[in-house]
Order: sequence, then structure tokens, then C-alpha cells
Amino acid sequence: MKETKQGQIHVQTENIFPIIKKFLYSDHEIFLRELVSNAVDACQKLKTLSVAGDFKGSLDALRVDIHLDKENKTITISDNGIGMTADEVEKYLNQVAFSGAREFLEKYKGISDSSSIIGHFGLGFYSAFMVSKQVEVVTRSYIENSEPVRWTCDGSPEYTLQTDTKELRGTDIILHIAEDSEEFLDEARLKSILEKYGKFLPIEVFFKDEKINNITPAWIKKPVDLTDEDYKKFYHELYPMVFEEPLFHIHLNVDYPFNLTGILYFPKIKTGLDIQRHKIQLYSNQVFITDSVEGIVPEFLMLLHGVIDSPDIPLNVSRSYLQSDGNVKKISSHISKKVADKLHDMFKHDRTDFEKKWDDIKIFIEYGTLADEKFTERSQQFSLFKNTDGKYFTLEEYKNHIEAVQTNKENKKVILYTHNIDEHYTYLQTAKERGYDVLVMDTPFTSHYIMKLEQMHTDFQFVRIDADSMDKLIDKGIASISKLNEEQKKEMMTVFEKCAAKEKFTLQWEDLSETDPPVLVTQSEFMRRMNEMNAIGNPTMGGAMPEFYGLALNTNHPLITKIMLETDAQKQEQMAKQAIDLALLGRNLLRGEQLAGFIKRSIAMID
Repeated sequence: MKETKQGQIHVQTENIFPIIKKFLYSDHEIFLRELVSNAVDACQKLKTLSVAGDFKGSLDALRVDIHLDKENKTITISDNGIGMTADEVEKYLNQVAFSGAREFLEKYKGISDSSSIIGHFGLGFYSAFMVSKQVEVVTRSYIENSEPVRWTCDGSPEYTLQTDTKELRGTDIILHIAEDSEEFLDEARLKSILEKYGKFLPIEVFFKDEKINNITPAWIKKPVDLTDEDYKKFYHELYPMVFEEPLFHIHLNVDYPFNLTGILYFPKIKTGLDIQRHKIQLYSNQVFITDSVEGIVPEFLMLLHGVIDSPDIPLNVSRSYLQSDGNVKKISSHISKKVADKLHDMFKHDRTDFEKKWDDIKIFIEYGTLADEKFTERSQQFSLFKNTDGKYFTLEEYKNHIEAVQTNKENKKVILYTHNIDEHYTYLQTAKERGYDVLVMDTPFTSHYIMKLEQMHTDFQFVRIDADSMDKLIDKGIASISKLNEEQKKEMMTVFEKCAAKEKFTLQWEDLSETDPPVLVTQSEFMRRMNEMNAIGNPTMGGAMPEFYGLALNTNHPLITKIMLETDAQKQEQMAKQAIDLALLGRNLLRGEQLAGFIKRSIAMID
């Protein structure tokens, strides 16, 4: 075909209604959100007309009412907003995807606040047909002496339009609920949907004469107009079943290059990772959209609670999920920066109070350091480390704190840490006797976090306190003298090797002090880190590495000497086994049959 032809694509209305009814919205309950939002828009438009001087009446009583009639199986959404003339009904209801909101905003550009109008696509009204076998619209325009009309449609392309007797300004949408949607005739169900989507709508909404929304939520107010008590009160309004107070909050208020308001709260993380996603609620013009905010909120801040409201966040046609674009990335970056600025400000202005909060917020900072490079740079200014004495340091402060005391043979500073003070009690006592300092690092991200820090700073290394004997970890320049000669070591090693599983433990002699344990359980720092990282997701590893431990036999402990001098071979082996099991018991590595055998052996030895 050589010639060029132009034309128009025709949409058959008899085909479009089934598509709208079945596929436009993922959840049928959204019909109520859409129709109530339209009713709110009708009231907001009247406010704009008042500002423009086109409406002289009172705005004091603007409201939306939802009525349920179980007997007649109807739900009615009523407003006393702008209303429609017969021509407008023809224009807006009989043209699918013709947005009256968009036309209105264009007409009153410069007067109307675009962020106050919810509708955009001109499709929300048709969600009524998802649950209705018939829809009636009874409306009267705000224009003086306008004639009220009634529009009726059963979901087919056919409709009727006739005059009506409605006396008051506004619109009533009457839904005759279909048999397969009668769940929405349940009063509790209807109220829960209204509270979910309309809890903070900007026009008062009533159900059975009970107001269901707060038209001035805290996030739309200026921070200077709010007290700490106001923020806490709003937190419990968002989460009525959460009884703990948040640690602190961050109020977001941006009008360029995008519009964004909201309040984010830092909750207390109770145990471990304790990630409760879907806690941050996304709104658009005070209409609830979703609590799945991936993409808008940086991954590491998904631990936070709160609300974000932005008319600039791109939504799909049904407003049920987000569409990624440049604005979303800018918003995500801004939120990350705002959080970092807040934390730095708290650290600078009241470090004592910041330190009190540190144990509860450190998981956020560690997660952020791993997930966001820009946040990593900013967080170095306020990231803290706590030692076993309960004192807090920045990384630079801590490196100075252990200067010349904890270094290895490569002259790197050795930062010792524990993930559990009780579990590592013996190791901590040994460290204390040697004058070493130990940090407490006990989040699920610890292994990932310290590797990140070691990549950023090459002048130190982190080592967990049970990774090896202290004298091997830190170079004191003092050589220990063994009480056993090489022949004795070889002889005793044979005895101990009979008592330890070769597939799980490797034995070696260590010239430790008499005050150190006779047998010390150690684990490779590298192997343990890899397993811990794999436990919470490490894409570089295909699976967990085998659990493998070292058993350091102390050549200078009196018990080792006693075992060596024992002439009864059976008793000698029993003593060696007991010494190993005691070390394993101290590390919670003695379980099942081995633990039962240890108990039985211990009783026999006491007898």
C-alpha cells in the first residue's frame, strides 16, 4: 500500500463497560473511595468558585454523606458541592475518560489549588458499575434557577436523562447493589472501607450521621504550629493498636521541585530485625492510596512508620499502585537526605539524648549505610559505637581510644566486638584482664556493616572476640613460654583428638596464660561473617558454609598438665573429653546426645 491514510480509532461503548467493570480496579471496594473522592472534589470546586467570585453562598456546611439502605439494597453518596446541569451530565457522565476535574483546573488555573482536586482520569465514576446493577445520579447545579436532573444507567451504553425535583444544590449517586456485591451492604464492612480510604479527606464525611474523618491531619499543618504531644497524638491516630511511643519524628514539607508533605516516625525495634513493612501510608490529596511504598521510601527506611502525601507521585489509572518516574527517584532521595539531616541535627544539638536513643535507632543507620551510598557519606557524622562499659564513640573517637593498645602485626588497629555479652563472658573477662576494649555490635546487619566499614577504612579491622585467642589477635610483642615440650604436645594431641569430631573441629596448641581457659573455642572470622551475611541475604553466596570451629588447647593451664600426668589411659581420655565439653557448653555448642553424655559423665566423676 503506497498511499498514506489517516483516521480515528473508534471505541465501542458496549465493549468498554465490561472492561471497566472487571479490570479497571484490582479491588472492588475501591468504588467507594472513587465516588467519595468525586463528592469531595465537588465541594472543593465550590470553594474555588467562591474565591473566584462566581459563588456567593456559604461554605460552612460543605459535607459528604453516605447512606445505607439494606432493605432496598442501595448505597447513596451525597454531597452539597458544585452539582451539575443537564448539559454537564451529558458532557461528564456520557463521555468515558473525560475528566471534569482536569477541565475545571484548566479553567481556573491560577485560582484553583491543583493539589486540592483529587480526580484526574475521568474514570472514577464508572467504578460504581463494578458493584451495581443500576446507577442513578440526581443532581442540581449551584447556578441559580438551574433545573435538577436524574441520570439512570444499568451498565450498558443506554441511559435516560430526565428532570427531577431535587431542591438542594449538590449530587446524590444512588447505587443499586448487584447480587454478587451484597457484601457491601454490611454496615461494618462499609464503615471500614470509609475509614481506610477517607480517614483524612479534606471535606467532612459522615456515615449514619457519624463523622468518620479528620479534615486537618497533622501532616498538612506547619511544624511551628505543632507540639511534641500533637505529633504523638497523631501517631496513635494512625496506629490505634500501637501503644508504644515513637522515638522521634521527621516532618516533611516540600513544594519544589515537587509537592510532598508527611510525617515519618522512628519506632522502637523490639527484637532482631523485626521489620514490619506496610507501615508507611501513601496519600494523594489526603486520599489513602496504598501502604506499599517501595520506590518512594528508600529500602532502609521501610522500617519507619508514618504518612506521605504527594499529588506529584505518578499513579496508574486506577490509583492502586505507583508508576516509577524521575519524580519518584527525587522524592526517595529527598526523604533519605531529610532523615540524615534530622539525625545529624539531633547528634549535634543534644548528643546525650542522641546516645540514649542510639540502641533503638542503630539498626536504621546500619541498614542505611549498606543500602544508600549518599546516606553512607552523611551517616559517618553521627554513627556511634557502644562498648561493653556503655560508653559511646564515633569511629574516629574510638580509633583514638584504642590507639597503641590494640594493634596487630600489620600495625592495623584491632576493633574487638561481641554480639552477646553473656555468651562471651569468659572472653570478655580475658580481654579486660589484658586491658582491651570491646564494642557491642548485635544487629542482624553487623557482619555486612563491619565489612562495609573495613572497605571504607583500611587502617583497622573488626574481629569478634571469639575469633581467636587474644594474644594471636593483638600483637603485644611478648612471647609466651610453653610448659609443655614438643614431645608432650604431640602425645597429648593424640589424646584430645580422640575426643573431638574431626569434621567439625580443628585442634591446636596455644601458649596462653594460666588464667586463660584450658580449652578455648574459636571460629574463623571470615567463615562466621559469611554465614551470618548469608542468613539475611547475600547474593554472592550460593548457600551456607559448614559450621567449623577451632579448639585452642592451653599449654600453660594446670588442668592440661594434670591430664598429661594421668597414668590411667581411660581416665585421661575422660578428663580430656570433659575439658572439651566444658568449653563447648560455654559456647552453647553442646546439645542432644553429647549434652546427655556430658551430664552422665559429670555425675560419675563427682561420685
